[in-house]
Amino acid sequence: MTRLLGWLSIAVVATITFFVSACSSADAVDDAGRLRIVATTSIVGDVAAQIGGDSVYLSIFLPIGIDPHTFDPTPQDVATLSAAEIVFINGVELEAFIEPLLDNIEATVVIVAVSEGLELIEFGDHSGNDADPHVWLDPNNVIYWTEIIERVLSQHNPTNAEQYATNAAAYRAELDSLDDWIETELEPLEPHQRKLVTDHASLAYFAHRYNFEIVGSIVPGYSSIAEPSAQDLAELQDAILELNAKAIFVGSTVNHTLAARLAEDTGIQLVALYTGSLSKPDGPAGTYLDYMQYNVEAIKAALQ
Repeated sequence: MTRLLGWLSIAVVATITFFVSACSSADAVDDAGRLRIVATTSIVGDVAAQIGGDSVYLSIFLPIGIDPHTFDPTPQDVATLSAAEIVFINGVELEAFIEPLLDNIEATVVIVAVSEGLELIEFGDHSGNDADPHVWLDPNNVIYWTEIIERVLSQHNPTNAEQYATNAAAYRAELDSLDDWIETELEPLEPHQRKLVTDHASLAYFAHRYNFEIVGSIVPGYSSIAEPSAQDLAELQDAILELNAKAIFVGSTVNHTLAARLAEDTGIQLVALYTGSLSKPDGPAGTYLDYMQYNVEAIKAALQ
């Protein structure tokens, strides 16, 4: 199976090595020998946990179910970040909400953007050309994340490098299997059924990987807080009717008011997906693997 990912670029490796040298491995562990790490989102956190296992102490910065585009951190949140040795962020401007905090934490805290070096999908919106940060909707990009996370954890805590390598290899095998399962699960959908309408531009990587067409988004950009114009909505409604799209897919963390109105006006269904956050651990999308399986099954059921 062909993987749509690249290896770490020389620039990325150099950046990581520079950050690693700023903090000795002796200072990077707690009394139990665990690295203290923070992940900005539950999705990044789950991947880091799969690799770090029992040898990391993990905190998730963004609460479950909160939209990364609308989260408003408080000054007290600086303490959460400053207590970490490593902060794993998605990057690609997803964490714009946290940038002021990152500028004010201790200089010894290592900040690693797991999506740096990926081939990004760009699109134009009202503010110009932007890169879509929702890279995790393609499991192959998450495989790329594992390469970075394994490397950084191993360099900070070489005592546990073998464990990180074993965990990462096992998790990459699961991600490979997930990718195969998704292709098989979606195979019955005909080309005319593979039409996606979303609340904001969040499924581009999924569409690219699994041969779907993005009909349009209610919010014409990657951020859920952007405001569509009346012309945007009218054009999207026309596209839905012309292309016979079957559903509007909305993220579980965003306001559904406009999407519900458009679904009613066009006579199509409104289908909730998990996009920017996992569910609570006992929910249907408590891990990244469950998250992707839930979304794929929901998409298939709506379009079939």
